[in-house]
Amino acid sequence: MSAATVGAPAGARRFPEPRGLFLAMLRVHRSALLFWLGLVVVAAGALLWALGPGADNAWAEYRASGCGGDSPGLGCDLPGPAASRYETIVTVAVGILFILPTITAAWAGGALIGRELESGTAELAWTQSVTPARWLAAKLAVPALLLVTGTLAITLLHRALWSSYGHLMRDLGRREWHDDSVFEANGTLATAHPLAALALGVLAGLVARRALPALGVAVLAMSSLTYVLDDLRPHLWPTPPGVPALMHRHPSSHFWPLQLVETGIVLAVAALATAASFALLRRRTGAAV
Repeated sequence: MSAATVGAPAGARRFPEPRGLFLAMLRVHRSALLFWLGLVVVAAGALLWALGPGADNAWAEYRASGCGGDSPGLGCDLPGPAASRYETIVTVAVGILFILPTITAAWAGGALIGRELESGTAELAWTQSVTPARWLAAKLAVPALLLVTGTLAITLLHRALWSSYGHLMRDLGRREWHDDSVFEANGTLATAHPLAALALGVLAGLVARRALPALGVAVLAMSSLTYVLDDLRPHLWPTPPGVPALMHRHPSSHFWPLQLVETGIVLAVAALATAASFALLRRRTGAAV
């Protein structure tokens, strides 16, 4: 963020300060913005294809092989070329959501916060008209808005795909509602995880104050959170009496209770990390906040 952007006299500013901060964020991190837009386009395009010609071709091939009826043949669990293409394209779309938290944590810790503190760019901005608190708020709000918009779009498309062609995935023996990738892509977790990654990355950047260490700490923190929650997930909602607390033992009606409880935990982690970031910044900058 340049001094000219935040330090010009009020009469010389082309935009009000909040809008100026927003535009400055987009300009400084335009490579990350373009990368994110590219990921959204790829995932959305893949899911739209899977909703249309991809599913049609896979179904046609499946039925032409004598499958899809009451007595499927022995080879019905072996996908043909159309089914393999369908599975690959859907895997790419879901994979983008699956790796997004790690990418977000690395970028937030390294490029968004760590690099600016390491280079002194942040301190330069604080000496102008932008307070540390407003600087940090912009660093959190702008990426959060873009993450929410993009992940919600992908999630809605994936839910439409699962509602229309989930039976095709199950018939092919590839996916179930409780699989980690499907479970997360079909609900609010697809948005909550990147937000937690953003908050943890920002906190790591403020703690480490250098790009590479912050990147490593942020990725480790988000990976640990994901690992713990994956292990904890079957226990977040009670199973029927006498049934072990395993994910595949939950009925599909438990999807939303499990989804919302885990989302609440993830958002609580994000809120705590955000509060810790503001508290740490206040401690370091004192009354300037």
